[in-house]
Amino acid sequence: MSIFSPVIIKLALGLICLILQINMFGKGNLAPASAVDQVQNYVLGGIIGGVIYNDQITILQFVLVLVVWTTLVLSLKFGKEHNRYIKNFVDGRPTVVITNGKIDVEACLRHGISANDLMFKLRNDGVYEISKIKRAILEQNGQLTVIEQGDPNAKYPIIADGQINLDVLEIIGKDSDWLEKEVSELVGKSIDQIYLGEYVSGQLKLYEY
Repeated sequence: MSIFSPVIIKLALGLICLILQINMFGKGNLAPASAVDQVQNYVLGGIIGGVIYNDQITILQFVLVLVVWTTLVLSLKFGKEHNRYIKNFVDGRPTVVITNGKIDVEACLRHGISANDLMFKLRNDGVYEISKIKRAILEQNGQLTVIEQGDPNAKYPIIADGQINLDVLEIIGKDSDWLEKEVSELVGKSIDQIYLGEYVSGQLKLYEY
């Protein structure tokens, strides 16, 4: 039994670390919304799987590796939530592939989307004609968000985690100065104090921190 004790202890520590990460990072491990969430799962699984049967790595070294990895992921998550440039660099940005019934073929090919893939994604969204699409956006996780002609809603938050969504401003024909003025008049606060902001039917709805 003593031979297997280090393996059991490492496995238990790995399970505890996984549970802590799932609860600390908002369930991102369970339903990855970006490539980084998925990589986080792979790396953590590799750390646990590659270490528990290696007798050369002590339990203390294993704990240190788990602590370092958790700290790195936590720092990256904090940076993404508080800096738009870090978020865009790590997760990438949604890409418009269809605008007013016209396909951006270059954008599709750049992201590895064939014509068959594009039509499959559209059919899954209940859309069968390109001409009926006002805008189709490829999300960071590979999903396609479709805004049909005549749909007045942007379907995206105009403010998220205190950061302006410039793509939505472009869709509704506004700029950041307009948004800052509206937020100040509605709640008397700055944009970085807004948790979530929606633009629905021509009206701005804000949810403060």
